[in-house]
Amino acid sequence: MSHAEQSITINRPVETVFDFVLDGTKTPLWRPAVLDISRVPGKPEGVGAVYKQGLKGPGGRRIEGDYEIVECQPNALITFHVISGPARPTGKYRFERVGNSTRLTFTLHYEPKGLTRLMGPMITQTMRSEVATLANLKAYLESQQA
Repeated sequence: MSHAEQSITINRPVETVFDFVLDGTKTPLWRPAVLDISRVPGKPEGVGAVYKQGLKGPGGRRIEGDYEIVECQPNALITFHVISGPARPTGKYRFERVGNSTRLTFTLHYEPKGLTRLMGPMITQTMRSEVATLANLKAYLESQQA
């Protein structure tokens, strides 16, 4: 089992942070591993939304990491499943109002099967790097005019 989690407080209202994170097309602004991303046309925003995503893989080569939003509670929770690529974790963003700020927790969880078990330590390290990008999200959102 691979698991990574990180929390951060962002000095922006929960509505602002939630709306920004929900729009997957904005992830390249704070997640450096995202090379390209687009929402699949005809899919809703929120639950059922599918994003086609290209990620920087080993050696800098592009790998797929498409994902689908499977749960969405406004200003509280976004859950997604990665539906393509070598590893297919489940992720959660939990949002908590703290005065005029937002406490955001990003969790990734993956149960390797078959030969991917051999890649467990590498997958865990990649997931830790991904959740650590919350610092980039904080810096980006706090640099924008309120």
